[in-house]
Amino acid sequence: MNFGGIPEEYDQLDSSPIVVLPIPYDKTSTWIKGADKGPEAILEASANMELYDIETDSEVYKLGIHTMKPITEDESPEKMVEAVYSTVKDLLEKDKFIVSLGGEHSISAGIIKAYSESYDEFSVLQLDAHSDTREEYDGSPYNHACVMARAKEVCPVIQVGIRSMDVSEIPNVIPSRMFKANDIRKNEVWISQIVRELTDNVYITIDLDVFDPSIMPSTGTPEPGGLLWYQVIDLLEQVNAHTNIVGFDVVELCPNPENRASDFLASKLIYQLLSMKFAK
Repeated sequence: MNFGGIPEEYDQLDSSPIVVLPIPYDKTSTWIKGADKGPEAILEASANMELYDIETDSEVYKLGIHTMKPITEDESPEKMVEAVYSTVKDLLEKDKFIVSLGGEHSISAGIIKAYSESYDEFSVLQLDAHSDTREEYDGSPYNHACVMARAKEVCPVIQVGIRSMDVSEIPNVIPSRMFKANDIRKNEVWISQIVRELTDNVYITIDLDVFDPSIMPSTGTPEPGGLLWYQVIDLLEQVNAHTNIVGFDVVELCPNPENRASDFLASKLIYQLLSMKFAK
């Protein structure tokens, strides 16, 4: 199954500048299990999209989007992170633009490490309900609750949509780089403030629980008070206009067979962000 259900001629690794990398890992999540089914659900839903993007007047798939075989290492979070790091490093050396599909958020640690070694003036934009900056959780520094602590070890991280964190994480907060959901709703210039914090090269990690559960109920840890579709799209448009987006991931879809709208939202978000990036 490939992303978008695109014709085989546009799904060739050698000729495709864009690579979709499924990482169906779900070993450290702590509430609702099922994020390992997220990549498959996204790929399945994506086959039902119109491949013409209205907002950018483009058909990005014609540039070439190759869907890789999934990374299935699941012995431990440490080994998973290393396997992801190695694969992403290899793809970056091939000059690919990588879209990674989680799985739980811990998959991003290896990706961000590989990107930080490949780009100067590099930062991470995290869209998420949770800050994920614990030093360790359940005995591992690579738990999903620790992914941004690992990211902060290698680059600046700008956190957006946060509305849940543990008291132990407070010392890890950099106020100018955390845009809480409650503050965003009272701030008319939040997007420009976020863009000013970013570096020239930006990697985006999107935990789908950044969205309000009213439009994205299918996550392992839904939190009320999230962002809505066009708030996220408006932000991504401005990030794309003012920085060089070098890659992104979409994680924490916990698919529900009784509600496929969440799967489609994730697929559409990926395709729209690719359309923005490559229409630019």
